[in-house]
Amino acid sequence: MQIQDDIKALQQYDFFARFINLIHQFREECIEEMHKAPSDQIQQLSGRIISYDQILQMVDFDKIRQYHQESLNR
Repeated sequence: MQIQDDIKALQQYDFFARFINLIHQFREECIEEMHKAPSDQIQQLSGRIISYDQILQMVDFDKIRQYHQESLNR
């Protein structure tokens, strides 16, 4: 599948790792917001978290984080 090949190629680059790390940070911020959000915003935040999770899983964020650990800790 083309997208998997594209993702595999992008995983090698620090700039992609930093971008995906930003997605991870957005996910964590949404989780924090859920704790203080009114009940009518919970569903919207949940949808955003699911979307961020799907992206992180698709690109194998854990693998990217290990491979680019040094550049992500700057």
